[in-house]
Amino acid sequence: MTTRALVVYESMFGNTADVAHEVAAGLATRGSVDLVEVHDAPSPPDEGYDLVVVGGPTHGFSMSRPSTREDARRQGAGGAADRGVREWMDDLATGRHHARLASFDTRVSKVRRLPGSAARRADRIGRRLGYRTACRPESFYVDDVSGPLAEGERERARAWGAHLAGLCER
Repeated sequence: MTTRALVVYESMFGNTADVAHEVAAGLATRGSVDLVEVHDAPSPPDEGYDLVVVGGPTHGFSMSRPSTREDARRQGAGGAADRGVREWMDDLATGRHHARLASFDTRVSKVRRLPGSAARRADRIGRRLGYRTACRPESFYVDDVSGPLAEGERERARAWGAHLAGLCER
């Protein structure tokens, strides 16, 4: 059985996009993958997906908000300030979903131990909406707010994607 996955991501400085591409590459080793930025993501996702992967940066100990995205833009980030993963998930229907959900975030490596995580928040929202969790939320690290990704994180993201695909084949 091959996995059909949707990877939805939000990225301001490009680091989360890099992780999302690596996760998608890992998933593609065992199935088909649609990789989309959050502003292009289908809402709701097609019922044909086995796995929905949601990724975004951790801002203010959680998922980004319009105000934190605007702060990132003032620091030189690209990306839209009006819609992120939080808003996309707010539009998803509550019910029993066929697809499993996995979530990841990016965060600055200097603050690995701080509470709060965009991935953990996305996981909680997904469970409340009726998605089954594929695995524990995962964090990937950047060296500074604007990046780059910390050494080894690209490889770890690709391996995590392959691991997710294997979980969905069971």
